[in-house]
Amino acid sequence: MPERPDTDDYRSLFLSPTPMMDTRAPAEFTRGAFPTSLSLPLMSDDERAKVGICYKNRGQEAAIELGHQLVSGDLKNERLGQWVTFAQQHPQGYLYCFRGGLRSQTVQRWLREAGIDFPLVTGGYKAMRRFLLEELERAVEVSSFILISGKTGTGKTRVIAQLSRAVDLEGLANHRGSSFGQMPTPQPSQIDFENGLSIALMRLLAKNQEQIFLEDEGRLIGSLALPESLREKMGVAPMLVVEQSLEQRIDVVIDDYVVDLGQRYALLHLEDGPRLHCEKLQADLARIRKRLGGVLHQQVSDLMAGAFARQWQDRQLDGHRQWIAVLLEKYYDPMYEYQLSQRSGEQLFVGNRQAVIASAQRHSR
Repeated sequence: MPERPDTDDYRSLFLSPTPMMDTRAPAEFTRGAFPTSLSLPLMSDDERAKVGICYKNRGQEAAIELGHQLVSGDLKNERLGQWVTFAQQHPQGYLYCFRGGLRSQTVQRWLREAGIDFPLVTGGYKAMRRFLLEELERAVEVSSFILISGKTGTGKTRVIAQLSRAVDLEGLANHRGSSFGQMPTPQPSQIDFENGLSIALMRLLAKNQEQIFLEDEGRLIGSLALPESLREKMGVAPMLVVEQSLEQRIDVVIDDYVVDLGQRYALLHLEDGPRLHCEKLQADLARIRKRLGGVLHQQVSDLMAGAFARQWQDRQLDGHRQWIAVLLEKYYDPMYEYQLSQRSGEQLFVGNRQAVIASAQRHSR
């Protein structure tokens, strides 16, 4: 394997995108990492804690000695084998630890002793995270955002998917943005969301695409918060507004929240999938009970339960149209009108999905 130097060219790492081996402890990786990184730790959480206590009580030399004792023999060989495999599969990759210090240097040395010269990222995770935060603020400042707006069910995310100069905020957040938008798989950490957003904007700006389309979102997408600077700029950004008939909007909601979400639950939970899917939607409905009022909540809950019973019995989806229509007209539409009143951006165009896509493409030229 040809020798490559260590790097501090963080921009190139994220624009490439470059595979990276994260040698921090698993808990550190869970709190925040990067889209192309893989957790291959030098030490487990427990081992790292023991070394940290030793460092505090007895100093660096003793801590290093303890680390070598903890990661030795078969355990060392097992982890070294994983690092070798990564290096062989990703010859243009890099490794890093928290600051580019002892952990990544130890892994680099052990790889070199195994005959593989594999470079590290100087400054490590901390420097790359700082770079992405600074880059995110710069990207928000120089970008010209246009929002894809519209009522629930108009298919705004479908519009975003058709535009080359767009960032899918809901995709990055693994959430559909509504009270019912939680997916069967967990959302990323706040740090991972911010890192992914920064990289997505960086890549568009690298192509001289300062005009960027975003779906109109509130402060939160599920449990994840939009950066304050981005939220402020979205509050005054011009809008392309998607309008679809109520029946067309119900079709979209059925596709997203009944068919697609049901398939996701079935894939993850097999026989229990349909039941868990229904329970999930009922739980989501219960969380907005106070805003709906007890009578309306009970009406929608009963309609939903009946719709699922019919779906399970004869595979008919039409029963879902009733509870979805009630929620759209009595809950989501009034909420949208209020949120729209809080926006000060100009409405550049109003039309159906295809017309909005065409308008967005014209604005992109």
